[in-house]
Parts: sequence; C-alpha cells; structure tokens
Amino acid sequence: MNKLFSKKVLSNLLFLIAIGLLLYPPTREWGMRQIAFAPSVENTENAETLNSYNWDLKGLNVESVNFKEFENKVIFINFWATWCPPCRAEMPMIQKLYNDYKDKVAFVFVTNEDWNTVQPYFDKNEYDLPVYNSLSSPPKNFTETNSIPASYLIDKNGTILISKVGAADWNSNKVRKLLDDLISK
Repeated sequence: MNKLFSKKVLSNLLFLIAIGLLLYPPTREWGMRQIAFAPSVENTENAETLNSYNWDLKGLNVESVNFKEFENKVIFINFWATWCPPCRAEMPMIQKLYNDYKDKVAFVFVTNEDWNTVQPYFDKNEYDLPVYNSLSSPPKNFTETNSIPASYLIDKNGTILISKVGAADWNSNKVRKLLDDLISK
C-alpha cells in the first residue's frame, strides 16, 4: 500500500512540474519547438494559386517592396508577432532555414508591430529575417485566417504548396528537400 501511495504521489508531482514548465514562457516555447512537426504539402491538384501579387509592403529592416517583385520566385511568407509564443517557438528554426536559403528563396515576414518593438527581440535572439508591415491588403489567399503564426510556401507559378497555421518545424529535411526541388525547377 505504501509503495502504491508513493508512486501516485511521484506521478502527481511529475505532472505538476510538467504543467508548471509549460506555463513558464521560456520553457513553453522550448516545449513547442520539441513538438513542432514539419508542415504538410498540399495536394497539388487541389492547391490554391495566388489570386494577386499586388501587395505593398513597408520594409522595417529592408527596403519597402511590392509583392509583385517576388513573382516567379519561390516564396516563404510568415505572419507573426513578438508577443506570440508559437511564433517565437518556430523562429529559431526559420532563422536556420533562412540562413541557408536567403539567396534562393524570397522570405517575407509580416508583422503589425513597429521596428522599435521588433528590433530588441531580433537583437536579443540574433535574428536577421526581412520584416515588413502591410501597407495594403494582402492577397485574399492570406486573409482566410486571423491566427498567427500563419505561413505559406509558394512555388514559382504562384501555387500555394504549404499553408500552415501554428508553429512548425520549417528547418526539417522534408521542407529543405521541397525547397531544393522547387528551386531547381
């Protein structure tokens, strides 16, 4: 009886510690990274195509652009915010992907925050991702959700191959292989 009681107490104690770690912000982000999976590729037969490339973007740490400049390129778009735990959880994985593909893929990170909010977060974490604010409405394909993070991987023809809401492992072998294939086409 005493052995059963101590197993139950130990089990409850471990459960309470796990819940506490999940509620503590730094470990919550670490935990989200551990359970993030590589995003799934859409069935290309049913995949959406961008309805427009007309979207003005104000560069916060890069030049301002119109999204049309990225037409006929492989594009990775991420809607995010510094206050969003799932956004912060996936950011280290995205930075690693960006480090290796920034010269081959157009990366577009869109936030509603200003540079005075983003810069300290980037400085603290040593991020150098290209960040923009929307100056005009994004293509309708990106307005179907208000949740963040929301990420999209688009091929050179404007086909949305991945549409993912929530944290994901963007630095996975699966995503890298897909990018390599898309770049070579």
